[in-house]
Amino acid sequence: MTDDWVSLFSGGKDSSWALYRALEEGLDVSRLLTIHPAGDSYMYHTPATELAELAAESVGIDLVEVSPDDFGADDVDDAGAQGDAELEPMEAALREIAADEGVDLAGVTAGAVESEYQTSRIQGMCDRLGIDLFAPLWREDPIELAEAMFEAGFEIRIVQVAAYGLDESWLGRRYDADALAELVDLREEYGVHPLGEGGEFETYVVDGPHMDRRIDIEYDAVWEGDRGHVEVGDARLE
Repeated sequence: MTDDWVSLFSGGKDSSWALYRALEEGLDVSRLLTIHPAGDSYMYHTPATELAELAAESVGIDLVEVSPDDFGADDVDDAGAQGDAELEPMEAALREIAADEGVDLAGVTAGAVESEYQTSRIQGMCDRLGIDLFAPLWREDPIELAEAMFEAGFEIRIVQVAAYGLDESWLGRRYDADALAELVDLREEYGVHPLGEGGEFETYVVDGPHMDRRIDIEYDAVWEGDRGHVEVGDARLE
């Protein structure tokens, strides 16, 4: 048996960076675990998770997916209780992985940056499972993190925006040094987080040093007055 790690993976920049750093550290990441919430979520990145299968193929690591049918948080009103309920299918999936023959589950990677709400629940889950948490972004400087992603060669696209100062022109835009500079200015005016940590924007990584092939995406921009997202029409590995 080997020490197996599972990467909690949405395909967004933060979970992708956590995966990349884990691989750089020599952790044996044997599976990616993608959660597909049916709608808005307190715990998970939601847009464009349908691209996870392509991303996993490019990364070369087996993918485990949890569907909306596995969620039981629809009727929960309290935010804390909803977060706990949303965690249940992830924990169940990890228990199932750990029960596989030949698997010695050592830990999970997570892309949490500042959210105590998410991190405390994931850490509690790890404690219950008796495994470690690798969270290399946790409480690091957001601008330095973004710059490290750019320097490593991540190609990051913005797939959802929901904040003052971010209009339709940001949908599909590359998240790079120029975009970061504008976001820093918007932080002064509107409080936008440079990494979108408060849900101001969401991203997807279409290429990077941990991937063998780039994901090519065709999409439509859907704008809803003060927020918007990209609707993926077609996607393929180049």
